[in-house]
Amino acid sequence: MRTAETSYVPRAVAPAALAALRVVDDAGRPCVPHEATGGGEPLRCCLRPAAPGERIALVSYAPLRRWAAETGAEPGAYDEQGPVFVHAAECGGPAPSEEYPFARPGALRALAEAFADPAVVLVHVRAVEYGCFHFEVRRP
Repeated sequence: MRTAETSYVPRAVAPAALAALRVVDDAGRPCVPHEATGGGEPLRCCLRPAAPGERIALVSYAPLRRWAAETGAEPGAYDEQGPVFVHAAECGGPAPSEEYPFARPGALRALAEAFADPAVVLVHVRAVEYGCFHFEVRRP
């Protein structure tokens, strides 16, 4: 989302990570696709809800572990993995949107506060209720 002061861009799970997760997830389990019956599952590959009938999979994802491996950083106690829904096959990624995911009250303020610390490189946005990974935002 663009504001007068800065720009925040939500980042879905990266295509290379998605390709790997669609074979074996970060917990070492094979991907098991299924049909979205009711729809609404939060897809982390394209940052939108699933539609009924779409082929999706629930996989275990460790975003900080993957980032640490790429950068040589040590995730320490924050190394974790959790469930995310993705399309069972390549989907083309997110479509540009000015509302999702920043339409939630306080989202832009929280990102501004996090990035006010120059040591913060990225923010992993998670669900308050369950801690599930939503998306990543890197420093603008």
